[in-house]
Amino acid sequence: MFVPKLLTCLREGYGLGSLRRDTLAGLTVAIVALPLAMAIAIASGATPDKGLFTAIVAGFLISALGGSRHQIGGPTAAFVIVVYGVIEKHGFDGLVISTLMAGAILVLLGAFKLGTLIKYIPYPVVTGFTAGIAITIFSTQIKDFFGLRMEHVPADFIAKWGDYAKAAPSFSAASTAIALATVAVIVALRRWKPAWPGMLIAVVLTTLAVHLLKLPIDTIESRFGAIPNTLPFPELPKGITLHRLYELLPSAVTIALLAGIESLLSCVIADGMTGRRHRSNIELVGQGVANVVSALFGGLPATGALARTATNIKAGALTPVSGMLHAVFLLVFMWLLAPLAGMVPLAALAGILAVVAWNMSEAERLKHFLHAPRGDQLVLATTLILTVLVDITVALEVGIVLAALVFIRRLVQTTEVSAIAGRDLAERAETEAGATALAAIDIPKGVEVFEISGPFFFGVAAMLADILDRIEKPPRVFILRMGNVPLIDASGIDALDSFIAKNRARGTAVFLTRVQPQPLQVLREMGLLNRLGPDALQPNLTAALAKAQPILAASEAAPAAS
Repeated sequence: MFVPKLLTCLREGYGLGSLRRDTLAGLTVAIVALPLAMAIAIASGATPDKGLFTAIVAGFLISALGGSRHQIGGPTAAFVIVVYGVIEKHGFDGLVISTLMAGAILVLLGAFKLGTLIKYIPYPVVTGFTAGIAITIFSTQIKDFFGLRMEHVPADFIAKWGDYAKAAPSFSAASTAIALATVAVIVALRRWKPAWPGMLIAVVLTTLAVHLLKLPIDTIESRFGAIPNTLPFPELPKGITLHRLYELLPSAVTIALLAGIESLLSCVIADGMTGRRHRSNIELVGQGVANVVSALFGGLPATGALARTATNIKAGALTPVSGMLHAVFLLVFMWLLAPLAGMVPLAALAGILAVVAWNMSEAERLKHFLHAPRGDQLVLATTLILTVLVDITVALEVGIVLAALVFIRRLVQTTEVSAIAGRDLAERAETEAGATALAAIDIPKGVEVFEISGPFFFGVAAMLADILDRIEKPPRVFILRMGNVPLIDASGIDALDSFIAKNRARGTAVFLTRVQPQPLQVLREMGLLNRLGPDALQPNLTAALAKAQPILAASEAAPAAS
């Protein structure tokens, strides 16, 4: 049943004490989100007011309709390169349509209960594309960080840095000083006064410095004009046609996938901080509705914001009401402080995003990967490089496929098909039923015993076929021990079926022992159990050897009779 966490919390009881804590947490998060929303919008190639619209509208709905008690939604740095690319290629109207479609996709993902699947994206892939996004975000801020005079900044990473090099002579010492001062204040406060809103304090101090010293630095108002102090009236984006929807579908899928991944990762981390459990599918539905409405208000794509969610938890939030109030406070700030916000220097916002990029890079975790298995290192490096140089969608697709191949290779290495000799039988006797009798029994002549250890799936199915090539003379009885096979797939069943058919064609009877529940179910469902016959499955090796005795006796009697 799709019940938002807000309703669950209200049913549990909500009093003035809870409201007081949620109000304080919502105010704290709003103070953090105010400069960040504008900075992310500007870095994305949009105007700063779009970031505020998104944080207010989507932020309210993500908390009201989502599946987490503490999730804070809004524009996030992870979307910067995606949004920038869509705006550059399709215009802002194209971004709005893409966001609208992405919201619908997220609602469908949640409705079909696919939220849990997104969480299974491998950790090296997530780390790789997050670090790649961090590098790309930092690269988008070089112009404003150093005050370079450039009319246009290319979207392509290599081309961007080429143009930066050409514009290097236009370097502004004043802009660089303000950007560095912003970074220094944030880092210092984070170390000495972590409870203080470092980003807002840094922006206020650097804004005062620019205007008191009359520094020649671009501000929000000088580049983008005045920031409105009210929300726009919602409306459908212009130019919606079937051709346009088809053209923008890849962008919409990318936005939906990224929003789903980031929001659920944020929920998982929030659960770890609070001991609570989120509802993945409800969260996706809430994210989807929030993105649809954000698009109607001309906003950007939105998702759960990890840093703001963590701030919300540390500030003492109890329920989703804190996230809703954070959006209300942002609306009040925009109404009261819009003229002052226009005075903020762009170099200060570049400094904020430089800190955000560093936090996203997760340098400590990247260090840990230096000691990780080579396969994981390859997946991370490939995902990171493709994120920076190609595209997030391609990076995720290739990273997931590569991670799957690495996983399959590891599974193959854990599975073994081995022959069992008489002395091995005695050593293994203690693990099977009838151990005392088994230890004293030799494997009769004309019987071959092999054992499969590990998952029996498409990656190792060929191993079974190799057994027949290793046996010079076909035995009368072939016993395959499967007690160490936890699972089998269709390829494994096909290989087993083919193996049994080839043995029967050579006059060899086949017995399977100790078949586990999952393989037994697949054998039954795919019809192989019927084709095997009632005696082919035996509980243990002792029973299989007993069934083999009449076959061996008949085989010995046949030459004597002739």
